[in-house]
Amino acid sequence: MSTKTYDVRTHGCQMNVHDSERLAGLLESAGYIDLASLPPAGRPDVADVVVFNTCAVRENAANKLYGNLGQLRPAKLANPDMQIAVGGCLAQKDRSTIVERAPWVDVVFGTHNVGSLPALLDRARHNKAAEVEILEALEVFPSTLPTRRDSAYSGWVSISVGCNNTCTFCIVPALRGKEKDRRPGEILAEVEALVASGVIEITLLGQNVNTYGVEFGDRLAFGKLLRACGQIDGLERVRFTSPHPAAFTDDVVTAMAETPNVMPSLHMPLQSGSDRVLKAMRRSYRSDRFLGIIDRVREQLPDAAITTDIIVGFPGETEEDFQGTLDVVRAARFSSAFTFQYSIRPGTPAAEMDGQVPKEIVQERFERLIAVQDDVSWVGNRELEGHEVEVLVAPREGRKDAETHRMSGRARDNRLVHFAVPEGAQVPRPGDAATVGVTYGAPHHLVADSGLQGGPYSVRRTRGGDAWAALQEGATPGATKKPAVSLGIPSVGAPPAREVVVAACSPLG
Repeated sequence: MSTKTYDVRTHGCQMNVHDSERLAGLLESAGYIDLASLPPAGRPDVADVVVFNTCAVRENAANKLYGNLGQLRPAKLANPDMQIAVGGCLAQKDRSTIVERAPWVDVVFGTHNVGSLPALLDRARHNKAAEVEILEALEVFPSTLPTRRDSAYSGWVSISVGCNNTCTFCIVPALRGKEKDRRPGEILAEVEALVASGVIEITLLGQNVNTYGVEFGDRLAFGKLLRACGQIDGLERVRFTSPHPAAFTDDVVTAMAETPNVMPSLHMPLQSGSDRVLKAMRRSYRSDRFLGIIDRVREQLPDAAITTDIIVGFPGETEEDFQGTLDVVRAARFSSAFTFQYSIRPGTPAAEMDGQVPKEIVQERFERLIAVQDDVSWVGNRELEGHEVEVLVAPREGRKDAETHRMSGRARDNRLVHFAVPEGAQVPRPGDAATVGVTYGAPHHLVADSGLQGGPYSVRRTRGGDAWAALQEGATPGATKKPAVSLGIPSVGAPPAREVVVAACSPLG
């Protein structure tokens, strides 16, 4: 029997992206191979197993899923042995409704039982019937599962799953459950294993990273974790997402400032600049507190790039409320913002609120917000013209790189940088670091063509670049090569001593 192929299609947040790496690891451990790893000439149009890892936050999430499922129906009819699986937040929410609306789906699994996918596929194949398995609570922390990571030099590390907040617009706590924290030793062991494999950048993930440690009784645990990451040799860049303003403490700001490999970038969700709307959202902070946090970050990290999330048109939002949001956007000087038009999410308290704002008003406010934020972003980026930045080079960051003859990557503050390589100069590999001079600040990125003008240009080869290059050896043109499957970090038995017995000078103390 020939080896079966798989294709994992991801929608939604970074948590979903990391979950998809685990789904890929599980499928590879079960003997499947990634469809994208095959040479284009011999690659089938559709994989033997197609997995949708879904999101339930956006309004059109369900429409997108069922549209994609409809497109696969002819392939399923042509090849009944092909299997389709749906997981993630929308699967947790809609459950058996998915099979009712799309009877050609073979497996539906939830956010708490990612590890069941291979067994559910086997069961559905044997029974010739759809398998729907949705657990109500997490039984195994996902980081114990095999993982097929997308990058050789950059990795996600989950520090917690779930959320204890009760924001009225958000369905995530109902789908991901209460917050569950990993022990520091397990997290650091995973980071150290990644670094040993060539990773030089990690992003700590959680629905609310700065409440990390509450479950085991240490409210300062997140700042300590950042400092501990600073002690790991070979780890060059540490990022995290996302904190909640209500739980953001000064010790985290100080840990960021005093730990050289923690990057000067912060994603801090605002959601609204109106105190009245924040109260209706059950966001337990107000605009003054939010701006106070921003001020304290900039006192210790003056070059930090701060990004945010903003919702326009929350139920009851008035023009005065919206003006409050614009005022905070101007005062906070965000480097960029993820802006969303409020949409009703069934099952959330906000869905039942009076004062739903008409669509045309929401659209008009949304466009005004985009214009203001673009102006703010542009001013901030223009201020960087003439400055040198260190770019961690990445493939596929610049959609127009082939046309513009540039390369792309992220600066330390996470700004996107497109840069030119001077003729005859060393060409960096993905995972290498290039130091370049910014020649133009655009609203959404920086251009660094200084090398073409005799200005700064240098390349520092890194272990991350070495790891990327090793993957390319023997690679078929057009095929995607990813790092080997890692087996996960076990958490069986008593916690290691390093989590409990800590020397006074240790960053975990």
